[in-house]
Amino acid sequence: MQRSQLAGSKFRRQHGIGSYIVDFYCPAERLVVELDGAGHFSVSGEANDVERTAYLNGLGLRVLRFENRLVLEQLDGVLTAIAVVFNSGPDAVALVNHS
Repeated sequence: MQRSQLAGSKFRRQHGIGSYIVDFYCPAERLVVELDGAGHFSVSGEANDVERTAYLNGLGLRVLRFENRLVLEQLDGVLTAIAVVFNSGPDAVALVNHS
C-alpha cells in the first residue's frame, strides 16, 4: 500500500464509525479491514467481533479480518486479498475471511 492507497483506492487509518474505531476504512469501496491480535481469539473477543461486524454490515459495509501475524508474515498476500474484494460482492468477503 502506497500513501494509504491500494489499487488507487484510499484508506483511512483508525477511523470512527458509530461507537467503533476500525483499523482501516476505504470509503470508495465501503470496505473495513480489521487486524486481529491475541485479544480477538478469546470467547469474549470473538463475540465482540461478531457484534461489531454485524453492526458494520448493517451499515452496508463489508468487513475483512486478518490476523496480525498474517499481515506481518504475508503482507503481499493480504494486499492481494483486499484488492480481490474491491468491486466484488459480499461473497468475496466471505471467501477471504474463511481462507
